[in-house]
Amino acid sequence: MNKMNKTNNTNTNKTKTPPKSPVIPRTVLENYIRRFIEEDAFYGDCTIVPGKKIEAEVVAKEDFVLSGAEVAKLAFELCGCRAEALEDGVPVKKGETILTVEGPAKDVLLVERTALNLIQRMSGIATATRKLVDIVEPYGVTVAATRKTTPGFRIFEKLAVAHGGGDTHRMSLSDCVLVKDNHIAVAGSVERAVEVAKSASFTKKIEVEVSSVEDAVKAALAGADIVMLDNMDVRDVEEAVRKLREIRESIVVEASGGINPDNAESYARTGVDVISSGWITHSARAVDVSMRVVRVW
Repeated sequence: MNKMNKTNNTNTNKTKTPPKSPVIPRTVLENYIRRFIEEDAFYGDCTIVPGKKIEAEVVAKEDFVLSGAEVAKLAFELCGCRAEALEDGVPVKKGETILTVEGPAKDVLLVERTALNLIQRMSGIATATRKLVDIVEPYGVTVAATRKTTPGFRIFEKLAVAHGGGDTHRMSLSDCVLVKDNHIAVAGSVERAVEVAKSASFTKKIEVEVSSVEDAVKAALAGADIVMLDNMDVRDVEEAVRKLREIRESIVVEASGGINPDNAESYARTGVDVISSGWITHSARAVDVSMRVVRVW
C-alpha cells in the first residue's frame, strides 16, 4: 500500500486549533466498533467475495471537517486490514482521499459500510460544530455540546464535537452536577435545589439551569459555579449576564436552547462564556463519502 500523504489537504485557510479531544481508551473504542460490525454482519457477509486482496480509498464527495477517520481506521484494523488516515479535525476538499485500506477483499468489503457510516455521521457533526465555532469565535465564546445524542453513539458524537473545535460538555451524568428545571421542581426552589446539589461531592462543580433573570440571580447567590440561561431571549440573556457579573465576576455563564447558526452571533454578543447547542449533534447533516477499489491482486 502506498504510504498516504497526510499533508495533502489543499485548504490553506487558517483554522482554529480545536480543544484537546477526550482520551477514550482504545479498548473502549474497540468494544463499540466490534458491536457496530456485528450489527451489520452478525453471521458474516453472505455475498461471495473472490479470495483476492485489494487496496481501496475512502474519498470525500464534498467539502467538510473530518472526523471519524481514526475510528474507521481502527474498524478495518480489527478485521485484519492495514489502513492509514488523515488526522481528524482537518478540513478536507471534495475529491480528497481521507483513508486508504489494504487487505483481503472479503474483510475490506465487510467493514466498508460501518467505516463510511462512522465518517459520514461524525464529520457531519464536526462540520456543524466548526460552523458555529467560526461564528462566535470573534467574541471569545466557547461552543459546547449537550446530551442530546444518539443512544449508543455518544462517545463518537462527542469526539466529533471536539474535532470541530467545540467543547464536549458533560460526557455523562457523572461528570458535573447540573440542576435542571425538574430538579428545581422536585426541590421546591432554586435555593433548595442548590443546597441539595452541594451535598454531592466537593470535587464536582455545580451548574444550575434557569429560564428567568430572577432565577439566574438566585442561583448565583446560592453558590452556583455555572449558570445556564435556558431558552431565554437575547435581551433577557444580556440582563442576566450583567447582573451575574455584578454578583461574582468569575461565574461562568452559559446560554442554551434553540441556538443555531442563524442566532448564535446574537447570543455571543451578550457576553456569555459558553453557548451550548443540541443542534450540532441532533440536527447535523451527514456528509457524503464513498469507497473505491483502486488495486486488485
